[in-house]
Parts: sequence; structure tokens; C-alpha cells
Amino acid sequence: MSEQVSLSTQPTSLRERLRALLQHPRTERFIIAVIILNAITLGLETFDGVMQRIGPVLLALDAIALWIFTVELLARIYVERLHFVRGAWNIFDFIVVAIAWIPGSGPFAVLRALRVLRVLRLISAVPAMRRVVGGLLQAIPGVGAIIALMGLVFYVFAVMTTMLYGETFPEWFGDLWRSAYTLFQVMTLESWSMGIVRPVMEKHPYAWAVFLPFILITSFTVLNLFIGIIVNAMQMEQEEAMHAEHEQRQKEIAEVLAEVKALRATVEELRRELPASSASSAGRDEG
Repeated sequence: MSEQVSLSTQPTSLRERLRALLQHPRTERFIIAVIILNAITLGLETFDGVMQRIGPVLLALDAIALWIFTVELLARIYVERLHFVRGAWNIFDFIVVAIAWIPGSGPFAVLRALRVLRVLRLISAVPAMRRVVGGLLQAIPGVGAIIALMGLVFYVFAVMTTMLYGETFPEWFGDLWRSAYTLFQVMTLESWSMGIVRPVMEKHPYAWAVFLPFILITSFTVLNLFIGIIVNAMQMEQEEAMHAEHEQRQKEIAEVLAEVKALRATVEELRRELPASSASSAGRDEG
């Protein structure tokens, strides 16, 4: 009889068992809970009254969280090995945890404030957040084109307003940089009418013919292009994630079907061998 196919899906090696442990939903929920707890403790450390009362407890919880993150990261490095450096989120987690181990005294005292970056690990731990960030990253090429267009519009209007209003309003339009900053305030619609445009119109009645087109181009057109590109990129990221999940399910189904076929072949072989074994036993009994 040929060797039977093992259908056991239990991991056998230490590396496989550790991989299964890291990918277990309970482990993922535990890491998320530690990240949230660590975020709360870091926030409480900013209150002097809280630090005076339970400061040692907060620092101890912070150290425990750091050790948990470190052990989890080392386990992932052991499991994934060279594949670890190929994942952008893995590198992100490694940098965040490594920064936390830099001494918070002496010339590196300023880096103590960077401990709060550990809270950002929540992004890599929650798939929904990863998809949002992935969508934003995919939108970078399109956003870059919009930024270039915005820069061109700003440059044209900054030069124009400097030439038109630089002499009468030097504090707002005295040079290219001041004009660009003032136009940025106008674009954000922060006190643009009473704070900028109306005072300018008192001396230049037709200034509205410059500022209104600028607002329409920047605030209502270009910024909507930003939103459209980002939403489209997030939709693409969501579709890719759904496609990858579908492919993973199809792969799992194919593996199950292969195991069922192997089991069926084993059963058929046992059926064929059973009559031969029965006949052989009967012959020995007659002899």
C-alpha cells in the first residue's frame, strides 16, 4: 500500500507554530489592545498631577508595552527572515520600535517625545487603516500633478498681486513670498473678505476681479480635484484588497479540494486492497 497522504494542518516546526501564533486573531487583538493602552499612558504622562500620583505605574506600563512590541517584532523577524525587509509596514514597525529604545537623556533627550510614534503602530495593526494609508500612497502621483498645477497658479497670481498691490499693501503683497502667503490665506477662506480683499478694494475697487477667480480656481476646483483623486485611489485600494482576499479564498478552496482528492484516492486504494487481503486470508484458512 502506498504512503497515505497526511491531512494534518497543524504546524510542526517552531517557526510554523510561531507564525500561526502571530497570525492568530487573539494575538492581533492583544497587540491592538496594548497599542491603545500605551497611547493612553503616553497621554497621561503629559499631565503633571497624574505623574505625581501614578507616574511610576505609567512608566512601568510604558516599559512593559515596549518589551511586548520588541518581542513581537523579533518573533516576526524570526518567522519571516529576509521577507521581513520586503514589507513596508514591517520596516515602519521596526523604525518605530527602534526609536523607542534610544536613550531619553543627554543629546538624545529630544527623541523621548518620539515615543508617541508607537501609537502609529495601530495603523499597521488594523487592516482598514492600512487600506486607507495605501490609498493615500497610491494617490501621490496624481496629487503631485495637482500640487504642480497649484504651484503654477500661485506663482502667476503672486506675481500679479505683487505688481498690482505691492506699493499700497507692502505687508501683504510686498514681495513674491508675502503675496504667496497672503494668497494661501485667501485660498483657505480664512478672513479673506473682511481681512484682505475688502481693505484692498478700498484703494483698488476692481481687486475683486483678481481675487474671485483665484478663489474659484483654487478653493473650488483644484481642491476638489485633490478629493477626487484621493477617493479614486482609495476605491482602487479597496478593490485590490477584495481581489486579493478572493484569490486567497480560491487558493484555500483549491488546497481543500486537493486534500479531498488525495483522501478519495487513498480510500479507493484501500478498497482495491481489501478484497485481495480477504482472499489471501481465506486461502491461508483453507490450507
